[in-house]
Amino acid sequence: MTLSLRPATLADVPHLQRWDTQPHVIAATSDDPDADVAFEDAEWADEVSDGDPHSHYFIAEVSGRPIGAMQVIDPALERTHYWGRDCPPNLRAMDIWIGEPDCLGKGYGTQMMTLAIDAAFADPIVEAIVIDPLASNTDAHRFYQRLGFRPIERRMFDEDDTLVHRLNRADWRKGN
Repeated sequence: MTLSLRPATLADVPHLQRWDTQPHVIAATSDDPDADVAFEDAEWADEVSDGDPHSHYFIAEVSGRPIGAMQVIDPALERTHYWGRDCPPNLRAMDIWIGEPDCLGKGYGTQMMTLAIDAAFADPIVEAIVIDPLASNTDAHRFYQRLGFRPIERRMFDEDDTLVHRLNRADWRKGN
């Protein structure tokens, strides 16, 4: 089955809202055992339509069926400054989640990341991609490391204890 990524639209908000409450998505984004949503502050209609030129949401589809989402940002320039106001230039940061439970473990995450990584490095100024899985999410660490990412630091983002990983352009070239 062919997977594609397309820009998210307001028509995708119901999918994002539903995926936000899926137990497997919550477990990947929070160490809080009482959490009932993955992205507690997300107003999905605002997220999708906010117009920040440095933050983009994408929907992964398989045969026209939405199965997951990605966010790709320029962490130095996007307006929330999630990665800090002193974040170096020429990076991209990515978040990925498979929303549909029946689509887990089928290689779709790898396909999504491969498409997004290739698109990011198509821009010659992009030096590296960073990600911030929870430190407790060892499955995510293995997933990203299979794609060439390497852990670089443990870091707190608000209350989230993460293990930041980085994929440098030179390492991506070796794998492609």
